[in-house]
Amino acid sequence: MTEAEAQARLAADVSRETWDRLVTFAEALVKWQKAINLVAPGSLDALWQRHFLDSAQIFPLRQQDAGLWLDLGSGGGFPGLVCAILAAEKAPELRFTFIESDLRKGSFLRDVARQTGVRISVLTRRIEDAPAQNAAVISARALAPLGRLCELAAPHLAADGICLFQKGANHATELDVARGEWHMKVTEVESQTAAGAVIYKIEELARV
Repeated sequence: MTEAEAQARLAADVSRETWDRLVTFAEALVKWQKAINLVAPGSLDALWQRHFLDSAQIFPLRQQDAGLWLDLGSGGGFPGLVCAILAAEKAPELRFTFIESDLRKGSFLRDVARQTGVRISVLTRRIEDAPAQNAAVISARALAPLGRLCELAAPHLAADGICLFQKGANHATELDVARGEWHMKVTEVESQTAAGAVIYKIEELARV
């Protein structure tokens, strides 16, 4: 998939206002990337495919259009900030909180939110130190192995909440390991942007 194709796919599914917000986000990321390593430098040439479209594909997997969406280890805003921009148009009752321990990355997230007019909350602290969030949705990408993600997410997940975790080619091994410590109902969704990658939609998360 080319960058033009990734942009066209995204643009076709959103309003002009939402598209302009995504472009503002992309422009800010390229600017801030010169001072802060927000994404892998080698991925900038495929920014729309590898980061924006990759993040946007999890948004339709949500089960609620209200409540809290919690994004763990938000970094450069993927997938959380992309989903927050989409929600401003498609699910305005969703609230978004981002947990990112790096102060500079937290400043970046707040700056993009200001530029795009999207309301978010950013907690610049370790995930383990954050107060319980009671989230309807918890997302994370490229943060930790699946078992560790479950450990980080569980204290913040509402009783009927779901996790949307994007995992790479080693996902099956990670799932086998995680099942040794966690009960979970897992729906595996094939990634639209990366061969061999998946999105794990996890419900009923509980310690074994």
